[in-house]
Parts: sequence; C-alpha cells; structure tokens
Amino acid sequence: MQRDLQTRALWLSYATVAYNIIEGVVALLAGWLTGSIALVGFGLDSAVESLSGGVMIWRFRHRHELTPAQEAQLEKRATRLVGYTFFILAAYVFYESAEKLFWQEAPAPSLLGIIIATLSLLIMPGLFYLKYQTGQALGSMSLKADAKQTLACAFLSLALLVGLGLNYFFGIWQADPLIGLIIAMVLCREGYEALQKEKLCTCCRLPE
Repeated sequence: MQRDLQTRALWLSYATVAYNIIEGVVALLAGWLTGSIALVGFGLDSAVESLSGGVMIWRFRHRHELTPAQEAQLEKRATRLVGYTFFILAAYVFYESAEKLFWQEAPAPSLLGIIIATLSLLIMPGLFYLKYQTGQALGSMSLKADAKQTLACAFLSLALLVGLGLNYFFGIWQADPLIGLIIAMVLCREGYEALQKEKLCTCCRLPE
C-alpha cells in the first residue's frame, strides 16, 4: 500500500512539472507575441515552479541513495537558487509592469492566454486534490505543502484570467500590467518563503 502511494505521489509530481513546463512555454510565447507582461510573469512563475517540483521528484526517486545530511545540504543549495531566482524575476516583472503603466503601452488582446489561464484554472484544483489526498495517506508534509502550492497557482490563474479577459472583452488594457504587479508580489512572497524555510520540501522517508 505504501509503495503504491509513493508511486502515485511520484507520478503526480511528474504530471505537475510536465504541465508547468508546457504552460510556461506557451504563456511566455503568448506574452511575447502580444506584449502581455502578465502572461510573461505567469510563464516565468511556471518555469521556476517546475524547477522546484524537479527537486521534489529527485528526492522521491533517490531518497535512499544519500545520507539525510547530504540530502539536506543539496536541497538547501537548490532552495537558495530557487529563492534568489524568484526575486530576480519579480524585479523584472515589476519593472516591466510599471513601465507599461507609465508609458501607457497597451498589450494586444490574447485569446491564447485566456485559453491557457482557463486550462490551468480547470486542471490545478484537480491536481491539488489528488496530491493532498495522497500526501494525507502517506503522512507526507512535503506533498501536502506542494499541493497547497498547486492551489495557489490556481488562484494565480484566476487573477490572470480576469486581467486578460478585461483586456480582451472590454479593452481595459491596464488590467494586464496591474495583474503583472500582483504576480511580481507573488514571486517575492514565494522567494521569501523559500529563503526563510531554506527548504522546498521535507519528504519523509517511508519504509519499503
């Protein structure tokens, strides 16, 4: 039973990372084509979340190959890298959003962006539920924490959908850079939490 749950947790992590990579690439492409900083910020967040999720997959797959001390040291280094990356991206998204608002650079409406945000809003809650239930069954705090991060991504998708929708349907282009500012704040929060906790996850070592 434990092994089956562990396998399910690993595949859920694979699915989350794979989707985040696809989502990030499409969002960045759509943002570049339309000049949408909200989409660019959303794509960058997805890219960094993929890196964070990759650390979790690595820990699930290789949890018996390193001593706890070696594992903790490697994770601390990876976490610092992820944390600093969040701050760098937040500064970029904040600057671009503020610049677009100041110079009144209206992004083009993006139907592709709306589709991406809608898909994320539909997929992420389901992934959250499956990961949280699996983490509960395993007694894994790390998987439950990762599930909550997935739920946060769903709320971010909702904010993006609102911003893109207001621009696409009503021509309120200011909503796009304003959502960009919100995304920048989310990136800062995620970076702060990563550096404060100095860990991306605390995967428990389960018996075979």
